[in-house]
Amino acid sequence: MKAMTIRSIDLHTVLLLYLSPFETSFGAETDKVAVLVELTTEAGVVGWGECSIEFWPGYGHETAETALHMLSEFLAPAVVGATVSDPRAFPALIRRFRGNHHARAGLEAAVWDAFAATNDLRLTDCFAHFAPEGHRSEGRATVGVSIGIQPSLDETVDVVRQRLEQGYGRIKLKIKRGWDVEVARAVRAAFPDVLLMLDANSDYSMDDAEHLTQLDQFDLLMIEQPLSHDDIYEHGLLQKRLQTRVCLDESVKSASDLNIALQVGAIGILNLKPARVGGFSESLEIYRICVEHDLPLWIGGMLETGVGRAANVAFAALPAVNLPSDISATDRYFAADISEPPFVLGEESTLAAPDGYGIGVEVCRDRLEEAKRRWIEKYPYGKAEAR
Repeated sequence: MKAMTIRSIDLHTVLLLYLSPFETSFGAETDKVAVLVELTTEAGVVGWGECSIEFWPGYGHETAETALHMLSEFLAPAVVGATVSDPRAFPALIRRFRGNHHARAGLEAAVWDAFAATNDLRLTDCFAHFAPEGHRSEGRATVGVSIGIQPSLDETVDVVRQRLEQGYGRIKLKIKRGWDVEVARAVRAAFPDVLLMLDANSDYSMDDAEHLTQLDQFDLLMIEQPLSHDDIYEHGLLQKRLQTRVCLDESVKSASDLNIALQVGAIGILNLKPARVGGFSESLEIYRICVEHDLPLWIGGMLETGVGRAANVAFAALPAVNLPSDISATDRYFAADISEPPFVLGEESTLAAPDGYGIGVEVCRDRLEEAKRRWIEKYPYGKAEAR
C-alpha cells in the first residue's frame, strides 16, 4: 500500500431537502444537514467524508455547528501535513481529543476515500484488505428501507406497499409510545411474510417491558434500541423477557461497548453506524468482534448524502454484514443528491458498490454550492463557507 500525505482540508456545511418529512420518536425532519470534509493529498488526490449530523442534539449530542467547530479548530489542524500509510492508524493522530464521534468519523472517512484512491482501489476492496482473512467484498449490499411514523395505520400500510413494490425486501417501522403494537399488527396483517422490524429510538423504559412483550406475536426480525441511548445493562434485562431479538444502536459507541453488551446478554443483533462509533477503523474492529461471536450485523444509516451513502454501501458489501442494511436508494430521500451517479435499487433488494476508485462517486460542484447557499439562507447563523 502506498502512503499519502495530507496537504489540506476544506469543510462545507450543506442542506438538502427531503422528498417528504421523515418522522421518528424524536419528531419530524424535512431537511438533511451535513458537514462534508474535502481532503486533498500532496499528490492531488481528493477524498470526501461526511459528518452526518442533525440541526439539534437528538440522535447524538453533536450538531452541524459543533461538528464544524471541532473540525476547523481542532481535528483538521492536527492532521494537515500528516503522512498516512495505514488508515487504521489515523485515529491515533486525533486521540487526544475526546468524544465528537460524528465529526471525527467524517474526517476519517475522507482519509479512507483518499487512501483507497491513492492505491487504485474501490473503497469496498480497501475495507476488505483490512478485514479478517478471507472477507472479500461481495460488491453489493443487501438493503432495506426505513419508514417513518405516518399519520394513520392505513397510510402506513400504503407506504409499506409502495416500498415493497419498489423492490425493498426488508421493512423497518419507526415506533414510539402509543404507536407500536397496533401499527405492527396492521402491517403484519397486510403483509404476513414480509421481513419486518421495529425501531424505537430509545423511547421506552423498563417500566414498559410487559407492554413490549406484546410485540413478540408479530414474528419480528428484531426490535431496535427500545431503551435509553446510553443503556446496556437494562437491555440485557429486557432481552430476557422478550422472544424478539434486541438490536442495539445508540448504546454501542465503541468495540468496548459491544464486548460489554455481549457479556451481559444485552444484544442479539447489532446496527453498526460508522458515524456513531467514530469512523471506519473502529467499525472494522467491531466487525471483527461480530465475526468472532457470530453476531448478526447490519449497517445503519443517518439519511446520508451520496458521499456518506457511498462509504456505507462499501462497508455493507463485506460478507459478515449479513442482514439488510438501512441504506436506501437515492430516490428514497432526494430529488437531486450532492453527488453522481445516484444509488439505484437493484435485484434482490441490493445497492451496488460503485466501480470507481475510493467512494466511486463524484461531488457535483454546482450542487455543492447550491446546498451551501441553502444552509446559509435557512440558518443564517451557520458558517457554511469552506475553511
